[in-house]
Amino acid sequence: MTRALLLAAAVAPLLLAGAASAQVRPLPPGPSTWDQHRYQADQHRYEMDRLRAQADQRQATARQLELESRLARQDLRSQLTTDPYVPSAPRALRSPEDERALRESATARRQATEAGVGEIDAWLDRRPN
Repeated sequence: MTRALLLAAAVAPLLLAGAASAQVRPLPPGPSTWDQHRYQADQHRYEMDRLRAQADQRQATARQLELESRLARQDLRSQLTTDPYVPSAPRALRSPEDERALRESATARRQATEAGVGEIDAWLDRRPN
């Protein structure tokens, strides 16, 4: 039993090595076996530089968005500030004659507005030519 496990442990990496080597991108024609490591190191360095530049760009974008959101929040907070509470003044006492004159003038204004609206409604309801 242990011999079979040892044999399986020795054979498994050999079988998996074939599958793993098939997933590696082949080198371009030309570099010798000696230059493979140098070429691969260059590829890794270029990829790391690209990823670093991409990370720096994302970090700059994040900082810019953070600044814009902070400014937007400040603008909203400045717009939300309300005026201090000022209690309304008590209604002025008027004589009955003044009250009646105010009611009549309000009625006259309301009737004038209704008359103007009536003219507009009549114009809108006219027959088309």
